[in-house]
Amino acid sequence: MAGMTARERMIVAMTNGQPDRVPVAPDMSNMIPCRLTGKPFWEVYYFADPPLWQAYLDAVKYFGIDGWFVDGSMQYQWPGERASVVEDIRKTADRWVVRRRGRIDGIRYNEEVTYYCADSPTPTRPPIDDIETMWPLLEKWFAPPVGYNPSVLYQQREMVGELGAFGVSISYPGFHTWINLFRGGLMDLSTWYYFAHDWIEQLRQRHEQQALKQMEMILDEKPDFVLLGGSGTLTLQSPKIARELSLPTIQKLTRLAREAGVPTMLHSCGKERELVRWCAEETDLNCINPLEVPPMGDCDLAEVKRAHGDRIALMGNLHTTDVMLRGTPQDVERAAIAAIDAAGAGGGFILSTGDQCGRDTPDENIFRLVEVAERYGQYH
Repeated sequence: MAGMTARERMIVAMTNGQPDRVPVAPDMSNMIPCRLTGKPFWEVYYFADPPLWQAYLDAVKYFGIDGWFVDGSMQYQWPGERASVVEDIRKTADRWVVRRRGRIDGIRYNEEVTYYCADSPTPTRPPIDDIETMWPLLEKWFAPPVGYNPSVLYQQREMVGELGAFGVSISYPGFHTWINLFRGGLMDLSTWYYFAHDWIEQLRQRHEQQALKQMEMILDEKPDFVLLGGSGTLTLQSPKIARELSLPTIQKLTRLAREAGVPTMLHSCGKERELVRWCAEETDLNCINPLEVPPMGDCDLAEVKRAHGDRIALMGNLHTTDVMLRGTPQDVERAAIAAIDAAGAGGGFILSTGDQCGRDTPDENIFRLVEVAERYGQYH
């Protein structure tokens, strides 16, 4: 299959087919695109100048990678009345703390986010402090959408064109998603799981209702793929909890997408080997990433390919720190060749990184990654 576009190449590989060559799609969805703008990061994240998705497309063109665009904007319309007021709390040379006072159908909440000059924003005061007393707010927070406005989605899709696969993201229930909503973080979620389990189950059901309705709307627009965002699914919760809170929704979402003929991809950084097995054996998922290596993850690419490569496409997994950030172009070349040797045979593999590339990843390392895929990743 000679002469494929980046979009065609990505779609074939993520559906476990063999394209003209191994696609090369490092994860650089945030920090590197922001750095390349030359602006303080809050200009991108807060003021959307440019929007992050535009910065990502500029980075795709700059490096010549096979794009995987995950920011398709559905602009959901929510039931009831929603409003918020943003207050500037304090700003220094390197950070800016912003408070949002929000209201959903008369129920008020406050949250704070810290934006940085040269880093991604961080929720520093989440809106929820107790699952039981604030359930009326949570119930509305996870209400299913009642409609959507695809105008931005259409603009994005046109701009992505053949630069890569065009996707829309969706979340699924679990500690990994909820942790940024609760002020007590993982400790509170764990406590409620064991001592207020009925509330956690209600939250799971409500989140699932929202996700299924979102997926229904997404599938109406037929994107190239849908990304299930679940970073830390097996790092921020045990396999037992993940099977209870997360896996049922993953199964339902991927089944809906399979029936509609739209591929799905799942991203979950950290430990993932067991999740790969579940997804290959118990879901309709098409592709999984980033398959991090130890110590951050637990995946051996060759082992995962042998065990599950006939049922699910793989995307990964060069070490983002030791290889991409601190390594030389020669180190990147050696690691990239090893990854292609481990998982490239027969297709169903996308050469990528074991999570998002750090802000200061040398440009020459990304360029070398692309060169190796173009030269060594050819299928004959």
